[in-house]
Amino acid sequence: MANIKDYKIATLGSHTALQILKGAKDEGFETICICQKGKERPYESYGVADEIILVDDFKDFFKIEQELMDKNAILIPHGSFVAYVGAENMMDIKAMYYGDKGILEWESDRSKEREWLLDAGIKVPRVFDKPEDIDRPVIVKFHGAHGGKGYFLANTPEEFYEHYEEYKGKKGHEEYVLQEYIVGVPVYTHYFYSPLTGELEIMGFDKRYESNADSIGRIAAKDQVDAGIKTTYTITGNVPIVLRESLLPQLFEMGENVVKASKKLVDKGLFGPFCLEGIIDPELNYFIFEVSARIVAGTNPYINGSPYTWLRYNEPMSTGRRLARDIKEAIESDRLDEVLG
Repeated sequence: MANIKDYKIATLGSHTALQILKGAKDEGFETICICQKGKERPYESYGVADEIILVDDFKDFFKIEQELMDKNAILIPHGSFVAYVGAENMMDIKAMYYGDKGILEWESDRSKEREWLLDAGIKVPRVFDKPEDIDRPVIVKFHGAHGGKGYFLANTPEEFYEHYEEYKGKKGHEEYVLQEYIVGVPVYTHYFYSPLTGELEIMGFDKRYESNADSIGRIAAKDQVDAGIKTTYTITGNVPIVLRESLLPQLFEMGENVVKASKKLVDKGLFGPFCLEGIIDPELNYFIFEVSARIVAGTNPYINGSPYTWLRYNEPMSTGRRLARDIKEAIESDRLDEVLG
């Protein structure tokens, strides 16, 4: 039987690295943190990294890839990993990698992502083809993982062009989606699907705290206008929530349908941690505007487990640890190739 001592877990020092590395250590793995110089303090302080590899920039990942391969490291992707290394470069990774790299192409392109969700039978907000079609409030989202940065609202074509002047010509802002703005409660559902067991789990839920969209309500409407405050949606943190229990059957079905549809897109389909991000309206319709095909930062409040993981495991079980356990079980059952892509 293969031994987990022959492998190490590695990730970039950002996003959910603390959780991933702690979860790996809890499962008995040695860990490696690839960190930008000057930003290693948290990983030293919390003792989650057995080794820290310093780089000038995360874009230098491929310069240290051979070192990771020599150490038999298994890479864990997260939002910063995708953003800094680039979805277009993921297929060039030769080191062992948890997940199917091909699915990131569908996550990072909002048109492909919508096609995937519609094939899974998921409710999605309306999308407008061009600014001139805007006839209701829309949120303008740029392609790729930007953490909400730069998103803005527009009610008319004129408002869109007025706001877009700030971004026109900037790298990463050439492509965008004009998505109907649904009024309701933002709910981000954290899933885990194991290819070893074929079972889907709900790990927890969160909502994002977005600056200054979530704090602007503390200011009177007149003062907002007088001050000329421009709403921004940059994510600054995550708030844990517990959803009403009657919604859970629907959410299990939605997650299973997204996994099933993904198997038509890439060889192994979507597996491991992923998230459906959306809005629940007053009629309890759950509109999904995005799927994140890897671990999300909304799992960070649950490093010691969520109410849902306690129901299933009765021990501390973060998404990072669940991921490490999947790898551990794959190694010990000689099925590692099933969780690598």
